[in-house]
Amino acid sequence: MSDFQLFIDGRFRDAESGETFQSINPATGEAIGTVAKAGAEDAARAIDAARAAFDDHRWSGRRGSDRGRVLAAIAKGIKERAPELTELESRDSGATLAKAKADVGGAGFWFRVMGEYAARLDDPEPLPQTIAPGPSYNYVKRDPVGVCTAIIPWNFPLQMASWKLSMALAAGNSVVLKPAEETPCSATVLAEIIRDAGVPQGVCNVIQGPGPVTGEELITNPSVDKVAFTGSTEVGKHIMKLAANTVKKTTLELGGKCPQIVLDDADPELAVDGAIYGAFFHQGQVCTAGSRLLVPDAIHDEFVGRLLERVATMRVGLPTEKGTTTGPVVSQKQLDTVLNYIEIGQKEGATLAAGGQRVTDGELENGFFVAPTVFTDVTADMTIAQEEIFGPVVTVLRYSDDEDAVRIANGTVYGLAAGVWGSPARAMKLADRLQAGTVWINEYHLLNPHYPFGGYKQSGIGREHGYLGLLEYTEAKHVHLGVDNRRSTKRWFDGTIPQPR
Repeated sequence: MSDFQLFIDGRFRDAESGETFQSINPATGEAIGTVAKAGAEDAARAIDAARAAFDDHRWSGRRGSDRGRVLAAIAKGIKERAPELTELESRDSGATLAKAKADVGGAGFWFRVMGEYAARLDDPEPLPQTIAPGPSYNYVKRDPVGVCTAIIPWNFPLQMASWKLSMALAAGNSVVLKPAEETPCSATVLAEIIRDAGVPQGVCNVIQGPGPVTGEELITNPSVDKVAFTGSTEVGKHIMKLAANTVKKTTLELGGKCPQIVLDDADPELAVDGAIYGAFFHQGQVCTAGSRLLVPDAIHDEFVGRLLERVATMRVGLPTEKGTTTGPVVSQKQLDTVLNYIEIGQKEGATLAAGGQRVTDGELENGFFVAPTVFTDVTADMTIAQEEIFGPVVTVLRYSDDEDAVRIANGTVYGLAAGVWGSPARAMKLADRLQAGTVWINEYHLLNPHYPFGGYKQSGIGREHGYLGLLEYTEAKHVHLGVDNRRSTKRWFDGTIPQPR
């Protein structure tokens, strides 16, 4: 029996093939457990279970307020098992304990809020009254989409699972979740919590397995009605193509190359510390990472000096140790990717002002650690200023005036998020012109289940979170009720229809 099994149709089981794989602690390179390796047949079985559960209305037929009470119980279960989840999340993903603890708290918060929103789906949404083409009462009813599949990345395993599952379940759908191969563990515990909270058998299923096999089944299976994906833009494009064959509803939260604009009237201490948090939080393995730091010519040298002083004090260490600010990247593959981008940056002429190397001191020898890296003398056309690196690397770009800043900020294929550090009135004017789904002013990385989140351009389709995000998991049904049932008053009755003799 594997340490972390598949959860299909209300019970834990190993893969049909009996295959397993190991989940690796990125801080030590050691395995933390064996995981059941799902194949296409396991994915199909999970989809069949979700389909049966949806079609017999064991969950979709409940009122939203009833589903909301169950989601509140899930939130309570997460809180009760928070210490276990925090430790597991840190070991599996390389998150610092502080970050992992915050993620666990956030997971419960999302279930609680989406449970509250679920009750709003009970009542129809009245539409404007009209007498044309005849007196009628009209309303919109929100139905669950059906069977949803959710495919999530490795940077926020429990958070991402909770985001997808809380919205899908709140709306009355059945769901199959596939966590990333690199971080499969906490989803197993979450499945246990969901089961124990009272979600019926078959409604929520969790399978761990390789994307090219299990993922494609979750996207192409005709019994699936919606695909929700968070990950890279390239994979998102592939998912769109696969989902097109059966015209599935899709929401895609994809890559980012997010700018942080520092205005010359910004509080320098706030802006420096905020820019570091925006760029290096979770080793930069965040889709909203503020990895392009735009600094005006007038304060460039002073600002960069302060920035480099702060970066020099950052501590690379084991994520379980107090005082660690920078843990490992998630895998050997990601380590190689980050180091390759650092090499590209130097070859293209950027100045490596800080970091740039793998860290292997002492206990870090077998982990996947990269020193916080700062590039200066970066131009907007360089690879490191255009492509998502997903590591602790920030590029500093000069700009001349606000117009120039907006041009550089909008000058990528992405549009997920952006930040502005400066006086609120001026920053808000810039925010209006930035092509980004979220703009933080004098803050960064703050997400909330009440507020919608998603991207412009190649950063995605649709929105997550908030009531807008919940509606992505519903179908809108317009109902027209004629209130005058006299045949003679009907617009389509003009005497040409044959009448009974």
